[in-house]
Amino acid sequence: MIVEAVGAWGLIIGAIVLLFIILYFIPIGLWFSALVSGVRISLLQLFLMRFRKVPPGVIVRAMIEGTKADVELSRDALEAHYLAGGHVARVVHALVSAAKANIELPFNMATAIDLAGRDVFEAVQMSVNPKVINTPPVTAVSKDGIQLIAKARVTVRANIKQLVGGAGEETVLARVGEGIVSSIGSSHSHKAVLENPDFISRVVLEKGLDAGTAFEILSIDIADIDIGKNIGAVLQMDQAEADKNIAQAKAEERRAMAIALEQENKATAQEMRAKVIEAEVQVPLAISEAFRSGNLGIMDYMKYKNIMADTTMRESIADEDKSKPDDQ
Repeated sequence: MIVEAVGAWGLIIGAIVLLFIILYFIPIGLWFSALVSGVRISLLQLFLMRFRKVPPGVIVRAMIEGTKADVELSRDALEAHYLAGGHVARVVHALVSAAKANIELPFNMATAIDLAGRDVFEAVQMSVNPKVINTPPVTAVSKDGIQLIAKARVTVRANIKQLVGGAGEETVLARVGEGIVSSIGSSHSHKAVLENPDFISRVVLEKGLDAGTAFEILSIDIADIDIGKNIGAVLQMDQAEADKNIAQAKAEERRAMAIALEQENKATAQEMRAKVIEAEVQVPLAISEAFRSGNLGIMDYMKYKNIMADTTMRESIADEDKSKPDDQ
């Protein structure tokens, strides 16, 4: 009896396991859900999906959603997109949303956008509801040298045809910032920018900054403009300081050259003085030699001494006249 009971329970458990295996590979419940939803798919295809490593539930639910929204979908295309690493549910959501919003979005484009790494469903939503992007503070200087700090709000709408290969938000922000800097820099006065901030918006929009991007710029609104530093005055002060330092350096160079020239002149004067003293030393020797050789007589020598004494007296008188005050 015990053996028969164990055998019966074994058969029951085996039958249950076999039933689960059959239901796993042949999802009858999923096939029935597709059938009552109007999706025509065979049990054989659901069975083969298991061997193709494609979850039947993902494909069937996507086809049911598309059928209910009157969006034509191909089972093979959905399986191929899943095997390529795409998000089947996100693509179907995007196709349904685009169809309801009367936005042209072919299946191939939707799968390409999804495989490119972009959220195609979010892109469709952004096409219906434009997105507002706040730019970081943009610093620019007008022609009068006053620094202005501007903040802008950029309203963009997804350009679905440019999502594949188009530039992202960073490029749009960079181009808008460049346009703001250019428009402020071309203004003759910062007061004109403060009085007409919409001038910046018009100039920036006219540049066509959304070319080659995944977005279409609808509007650019200047949210805030603050006055920064007087860059012109700062530059002038810096230039004046630089000119002063250059002038001081040149003056120091001239002073050093003057000192060097003065020292050179002193050395030359000392050299000349040494030569004069050397020549004066030679005079008595020459006179003695003249006496010995008979070229100089005693009367000539006395005449020479008288001339020297007269010259010395005249020099002393001239020095006394120079030392007297002008009023005397």
